[in-house]
Amino acid sequence: MGDTLAWRAKFGVVTPSTNTVVQPEYDDLRPAGVTNHIGRMHITDQAVDSDADFERMMAGIDQALEDAIERVMTCRPDHLILGISAESIWGGGLAASRAVAERVRSRFGDIGLTQAAQALPAALEALGVRRRISLITPYFPVADPHIRGFVQELGLEPVRLCHLSCRSPVLIAHTTEDQLRAALREVDGPEVEAIVQFGANLPMARLAAEAERWLGKPVIAVNVATYWHALRSFGIADRKPGFGRLMGEC
Repeated sequence: MGDTLAWRAKFGVVTPSTNTVVQPEYDDLRPAGVTNHIGRMHITDQAVDSDADFERMMAGIDQALEDAIERVMTCRPDHLILGISAESIWGGGLAASRAVAERVRSRFGDIGLTQAAQALPAALEALGVRRRISLITPYFPVADPHIRGFVQELGLEPVRLCHLSCRSPVLIAHTTEDQLRAALREVDGPEVEAIVQFGANLPMARLAAEAERWLGKPVIAVNVATYWHALRSFGIADRKPGFGRLMGEC
């Protein structure tokens, strides 16, 4: 007999200890028979007032990765999800995500791993986006070359980027819908095929679905794309209304 509640899949989710958005948004997205189990990457809610502060925060997250996975592996998950998008591209785009995957394999064996760096291009392809996208992030401008390099490596053109420069990891989740709507308007334009929200602690899963209706184009929240990719990678094709075209149609 398998896990009584997770009779289809048991996901281990690794996210920073300061992140208050990944867990509830992933739980909103999960279908019957799938359960999510959180391993926290311990970091402090340090003030982020500069690019240097942001770099230190990213270093702390990276150092905490293996310990968090080790904790969540004790529940014997069927699949792992990296619930932080910057870690999967920082310092090398797709090469960075491959390095993370190798770290996981070398220590924890051959378990499936979903990262934003694989989920987002798969989501864009599924939605027929071919060339020009804009992005919204909670990060400081130091993230700009990492994000642009990742997008360009996919063969896409980053038209506009809006970095919200949130002042601490916890404060990312305090971003209001009004602020996010303003960011959407800032990066949109007739030449933009889709808008991608990066940064897993920005609360945008439901707002992105609403924005698709009034902008008339795909608006992809990173948590939706990442969880969608984990489900599809594990062979679960359930649709979930209320979370945009990706979860509702693809």
